[in-house]
Amino acid sequence: MVAVMAMSDDEIAARSRELAGCPPEHILQWAVRRFYPRLTMATAFGAEGCCIIHMLAEIEPAVRIFNLETGYQFPETLDLRERIKERYRIEVELIRPEQSVQEYEAEHGGPLYGIRPDQCCFDRKIRPLYRAIAGYDAWVSAIRRDQTKDRGKADVVQWDAKFNLVKVNPLLNWTKKDVWAFIMKHDIPYNPLHDRGYPSIGCWPCTRPIQIGEDDRAGRWSGTVKKECGLHVVEHEGGSGI
Repeated sequence: MVAVMAMSDDEIAARSRELAGCPPEHILQWAVRRFYPRLTMATAFGAEGCCIIHMLAEIEPAVRIFNLETGYQFPETLDLRERIKERYRIEVELIRPEQSVQEYEAEHGGPLYGIRPDQCCFDRKIRPLYRAIAGYDAWVSAIRRDQTKDRGKADVVQWDAKFNLVKVNPLLNWTKKDVWAFIMKHDIPYNPLHDRGYPSIGCWPCTRPIQIGEDDRAGRWSGTVKKECGLHVVEHEGGSGI
């Protein structure tokens, strides 16, 4: 890959201020100009991620997009990957842990998602993510500011100290209404589980449909205080690590 100079703190702050009020397509165009081909994107095939894939298909379809395939994803999620491939000719790369589900559960005497979900997420998402982003200077995220307390602290462009690269959040200022209006306008493929009461979709053992009046992420790790797998949480001061 062609080397790209890392951004200074001042440049990150300046670009974030400059792009804060821009539409997502404009932010992605900047990210492609600034970082491609050392730009990547992680997607869980949520509604927001599907919007960004649609945009990248028009801006630069060669941007590498990957999914952290834990082995516990819903069949509907993996089927969506095939529908995206058919629609956009973009094949989202599946990044898997070193151990299969069977090997992992055998080593630990059974599944960990019910008793140690943080370790399960770390082993089957975070560790593979470090491998997936090696050699890249920036990654695109589909988070929205209104989703969680941690995500509310994010910037459009920021330094991700947890993973040591620049993080670009083009949908940060969008609302859920914005997301679905864009999906309907462009007939974008999306996970049918959204129509069955799952606004936020992760691994099947740790995701349930929500009830009327519940927060959109109430179905993730239900019954616990955990609301994030670790990709988008604040672990350092100054907003890094989100």
